[in-house]
Amino acid sequence: MDKNTITSKIIGCAIEVHRQLGPGLLESTYQDCLIYELQQANLNVQKEVFIPLRYKNLNLGRGFRIDILVENSIVLELNRL
Repeated sequence: MDKNTITSKIIGCAIEVHRQLGPGLLESTYQDCLIYELQQANLNVQKEVFIPLRYKNLNLGRGFRIDILVENSIVLELNRL
């Protein structure tokens, strides 16, 4: 599946979650509902993926955390509105 198709599905899922829930809830609520919608759209989804970070000779292990990784290629960082 190409990135444009994946992106289109992601946007549709995000709009559906926002349409159903509206603004003002906790980020974790939106995250769980968006993951549900993405899975219903037959997308491969991983939640809270830790990415190692290396700075020069320093290995920071878990450098940062991705909220949602879709199809091992698209990173979603969520913000509460």
